[in-house]
Amino acid sequence: MTNPAFRSALDLAAAIREQRLSAANNMENLLARIETLDPTLNTVVTLNAEAALTEAHKADKAVSDGDTLGPLHGVPFGLKDIIDAAGLPTTAHSKIFAENIATEDSTVTTKLKQSGALLVGKLATHEFAFGGPSFDLPWPPARNPWDTRMFTGGSSSGSGAAIAAGFMPLALGTDTGGSVRNPASLCGIVGMKATYGRVSRRGVIPLAFSLDHVGPMTRTVADNAALLQVISGYDSRDRASAQVPVPDYLSAVERGRTQGIKGMRIGVIRHFFEKDMVADSRVVNAINASLHVLADLGANITDVETQSLQTFSNVNRIILLSEAYAVHQHWLQSRPQDYAAMTREKLLPGAFIRAVDYVQALRNRPIFTAAIDTLLDDADVLITASSMDPPFPIDDPEAVARCYPRSARPPFNLTGHPALSLPIGFTEPDDDVPVLPLGLQVIGRHFDEASIYRVASAYEQATNWSEVYPPH
Repeated sequence: MTNPAFRSALDLAAAIREQRLSAANNMENLLARIETLDPTLNTVVTLNAEAALTEAHKADKAVSDGDTLGPLHGVPFGLKDIIDAAGLPTTAHSKIFAENIATEDSTVTTKLKQSGALLVGKLATHEFAFGGPSFDLPWPPARNPWDTRMFTGGSSSGSGAAIAAGFMPLALGTDTGGSVRNPASLCGIVGMKATYGRVSRRGVIPLAFSLDHVGPMTRTVADNAALLQVISGYDSRDRASAQVPVPDYLSAVERGRTQGIKGMRIGVIRHFFEKDMVADSRVVNAINASLHVLADLGANITDVETQSLQTFSNVNRIILLSEAYAVHQHWLQSRPQDYAAMTREKLLPGAFIRAVDYVQALRNRPIFTAAIDTLLDDADVLITASSMDPPFPIDDPEAVARCYPRSARPPFNLTGHPALSLPIGFTEPDDDVPVLPLGLQVIGRHFDEASIYRVASAYEQATNWSEVYPPH
């Protein structure tokens, strides 16, 4: 590793704790990097520079004074701009919330601050975490650090791009139909949608109440596990929050590194990306190559089948659109002109979904959940595609409309199973296009994120894709 901007969160925390690194100096360097590179990437909506530097100096003093330190002491982080941080705007990337100032921290923000982490800023999203890469909003869309002409994935676009660009080692996104895993796939980082109910959503602007998740986005599997460890746990102020013990995720990462995955059973939902929705050949080839790596590590790989991807996605879409319209009905009726055209066009169909269709979707949901549970009766984890295509041009509306929906992520919002997007390599460079990231999904049983992390860490150690960074 040559660029200190890409140092892992856990390495930073250890260096700060042992006084081998100043949190303030590290923060100054990251802020300078953001100032230099972000004008072309547009990842940061609100930079918390002065407060972040003040807190970094306090972090250094706490180390000198011998205070008890949290696990992420002095480590910078960012928040998708639908997650509240007291005293800072939560704009949702929208004219409608442009003047909205949070009065208290969200639960996940509170937990991160209690861990010692330092808030760098609020990060770009698609409008209300739903629209798309829109150019008719107060802030431009985030761009991909691997090639600024390319899409970052959405809607946690700023979080994915900021992590990939080395602006911070930790960020939070949200995931209702894949919005943590999509930018993770297209920006070459790790993104986890944990089990529904694992992470509190209090203080987060909702999109669809029964599908929304908050999730960690990082460059490495270990950092991802450490971040999920901090933000997980029961919250009585989120009615969907689950009273389920939180395991030691870093132990699972360590098992993957030291004990490996010999004998673990991996089921591959191949028909999702080879039949139901045919993925780009570069994605398919990279998934197959990753399966060979996992087999070489001793995993037992078996193809498995369930209902079609479209069937899962259609049920997810009915629920998402119905619940999203319920959230936005008032503003769509009173301030329709203040939405981006893309957001408005995506939200309005929710007004025409019949109650009977929504109810039938809710009735079918346990059936689809049970179908994935059945696959996991005979497998420790499942693997399938995340995005069906490599990153595509952000300025090409036809490419965005064609490629953005092409994914295998929505089924696991519907079923609530944990799912992680993992980097698995890069495209070959073309005439004028550099290498672009590729990813896959690893899915686990409810509340068994640990098995996902074990497989992901073993694969990461065998391939070292997490140590390849964008060119700047």
